[in-house]
Amino acid sequence: MNKIKYYLAGLMFGVIMTKAEVISWYRIYEMFKFQSFHMFGIIGSAVVLGGLMVFWIKKTGFKSKDGMPIHFMPKKMSVPRYLIGGIIFGLGWAMTGACPGPMFTLVGNGFVAMLVVVFSAVLGTFVYGIVKDRLPH
Repeated sequence: MNKIKYYLAGLMFGVIMTKAEVISWYRIYEMFKFQSFHMFGIIGSAVVLGGLMVFWIKKTGFKSKDGMPIHFMPKKMSVPRYLIGGIIFGLGWAMTGACPGPMFTLVGNGFVAMLVVVFSAVLGTFVYGIVKDRLPH
C-alpha cells in the first residue's frame, strides 16, 4: 500500500504523455523530418529542467528521502561512446516510434504490439548488464 504514490505518479506520467501527444508516432515522424518543433520543445524542456534540478541538488545539498546525500558520479567523456550509443538509441526510437518512457504508456493505451518493444528493451538492458565489463568504456 505504501507504493500507491508511485503507481499514481506513473499513471499521471502516462496521462501527460498521452495528452501531450508524445506517444504519437506522427509527432515523432515529424520531429525526425524536422517538420515540427513540438517534440524538440518537449525534449528541450526536459533537458533544461533536468539540468536545473541537478544544479539545485548540488547547490543546496538536497538529500534523498532516506536522508542520504545525493552524489553525482563523474563520467569519462568519450565521443565514440556517446556517438555510438546515441545512434543505437535513435535507430531504435525511429524503428519503434517510441523512446523508453512512452513505450509503457503505449502499452497502457492498448497498443499490444509494443509489448514486443518493451520485452526487447528489457532484454537489451539485461544483456548489456552481462557484457558491460567487457565493453570499451
